[in-house]
Amino acid sequence: MASIEDRLVDVRRRIAGAARLCGRDPADINLLVVSKTRPIDDIRAALAAGQCHFGENYLQEAVPKIDALADEPICWHFIGPIQANKTRAIANNFDWVHSVDRLKIAERLNAQRDPARPPLNICLQLNISGEASKSGLAPADLVAMAAAVAKLDRLRFRGLMCIPRENTDASAQFARLRRLLDELKQSMGARAESLDTLSMGMSGDLEAAIVEGATWLRIGTAVFGPRQSSIELNHLPGNG
Repeated sequence: MASIEDRLVDVRRRIAGAARLCGRDPADINLLVVSKTRPIDDIRAALAAGQCHFGENYLQEAVPKIDALADEPICWHFIGPIQANKTRAIANNFDWVHSVDRLKIAERLNAQRDPARPPLNICLQLNISGEASKSGLAPADLVAMAAAVAKLDRLRFRGLMCIPRENTDASAQFARLRRLLDELKQSMGARAESLDTLSMGMSGDLEAAIVEGATWLRIGTAVFGPRQSSIELNHLPGNG
């Protein structure tokens, strides 16, 4: 069985190869390893292999990991749905939030971010596929939402995120997100200076995301193997 280090090497090779094929610099593409449901020992193994950006979906699972690894050089990203009663903990435990989809959530993150800390990097999550069951802002509401978020001084608005519809060709959805970011930059003028991020692409479709301009790839399975359930997680080494 391949080790976490071996899998990270393979993922980085895939990223570099896809970047070269479409004329991009691999250094412009960031690897965010999704560590949800993974034990602390797995995160330490990825750290030892040079990975420093980790993404978590569930606050109650993430905070104990963040506390246990407080002395490690980790940049933590929140990538899951956000409940209003969880914004204070998210605002002060994470460096990035990729999944902001309501102005109320952005305002709460801004108000509750410790002013002694740097501004919180955020992306607006768009529901590109229009699925009723999926979180995300409707594309038609993006410009108004972006204008409001850009005024919040404890947030740094970095770009857009999407999760494509399952079992479909993701390329068209990634291309649409890229076009929406380009259009947003034009509409925001000077306020668009910080807009440098497209958070899109996972283990099965990272090459397609790179072609369409992804700057953050959210990769879990390709690094850690099949996902563990939260029940299994409680019994894994490093979480006892």
